[in-house]
Amino acid sequence: QVQLVESGGGLVQPGGSLRLSCVVSGSVFGIAAMAWYRQAPGTERDLVADTTSTYATNYAESVKGRFTVSRDNAKNTMYLQMNNMKPEDTAVYYCNAGVMTKFGATRTYWGQGTQVTVSS
Repeated sequence: QVQLVESGGGLVQPGGSLRLSCVVSGSVFGIAAMAWYRQAPGTERDLVADTTSTYATNYAESVKGRFTVSRDNAKNTMYLQMNNMKPEDTAVYYCNAGVMTKFGATRTYWGQGTQVTVSS
């Protein structure tokens, strides 16, 4: 069994900051790419940022320059530092990871999501 648990969501004022964490636990024999997605009510789940096992990163245009994704491979943990937040950042944020099994295959897992609300 593999679990992804997000934390760090909450209510923040416009211009404020939050830091999300995603911890991967269970039968983990390695983690390939990891990513943050978000989904606002009535919309599709969209990619926010991703990072490879070699720390390469990629961002959605809407968050470039404001959000930073990082990971600690030793702790099986990924982070999302969100600065200068805007009301349109309000969404449920989900962690996604490609986890390698002991047989060498990679399977994608999702966390349960954490609510982020940007409002004055």
